[in-house]
Amino acid sequence: MSQARHSAFRSVAAHAVLISWTVIALFPVFVIVVNSMKSRKAIFADPLSLPGPGNFDLVGYTTVLAQGDFFQYFLNSLIVTVASLFCVLLFGAMAAFSLSEYRFRGNTLLGLYLALGIMIPIRLGTVAILQMMVASGLVNTLTALVLVYTAQGLPLAVFILSEFMRTVSEDLKNAGRIDGLSEYTIFFRLVLPLVRPAMATVAVFTMIPIWNDLWFPLILAPSEGTKTITLGSQVFIGQFVTNWNAVLAALSLAIVPVLVLYLIFSRQLIRGITAGAVK
Repeated sequence: MSQARHSAFRSVAAHAVLISWTVIALFPVFVIVVNSMKSRKAIFADPLSLPGPGNFDLVGYTTVLAQGDFFQYFLNSLIVTVASLFCVLLFGAMAAFSLSEYRFRGNTLLGLYLALGIMIPIRLGTVAILQMMVASGLVNTLTALVLVYTAQGLPLAVFILSEFMRTVSEDLKNAGRIDGLSEYTIFFRLVLPLVRPAMATVAVFTMIPIWNDLWFPLILAPSEGTKTITLGSQVFIGQFVTNWNAVLAALSLAIVPVLVLYLIFSRQLIRGITAGAVK
């Protein structure tokens, strides 16, 4: 009885900590959205005040929609993010399943090699990556960004998913093999549904760095037709003058997909994060 009570207490504590960190993380978002609907003078006079009759102004949104090709930037970011997430989840789950299910010589070393990407930033290889993309003719294409972000997200995906896949019942998988199911069927129909919370967790934590990244779009795809929303927002930032209304409006619009994804996967995300806390 005491063990069940202790587990319940740990679960409640984990949820409380997660909610607290969510509130702290959303506070900058609140400040950006609030100030995007105020006049420039009100932004600097009282940045924490809410929009009201005296300071309400949507000039930032009208500027964003009038200047530049905002919808094209938004579409480019959406294509790159969705394609990268699909590749990261698919290939990361397949690699994690292989490492956790099959025992072969070099299994541990291969898992360690894949996990090194978590500790070594991919930006250290920017020059080599740019040279490869130039040699492949992929500069100023969305494909280049998808390939880079897939490589960036795979180490974390493999690391997290392999730990969850080791908890899947061996009896369930062996029963599937006895029934004549192929390894692909076992993977897609038995294993993946059971690690769905972990998949949602990986998806959320992988999407945010991709959507907000400025480094690789600036280097690999800076042309007008391939700009992402983060790079496109930089047109309002000048060397001497910055249109803060437009910048905040662009950032507010860019936040929407991240919030939508969080709302969709929030339940699975919380289950994935707290699963390890209650073991």
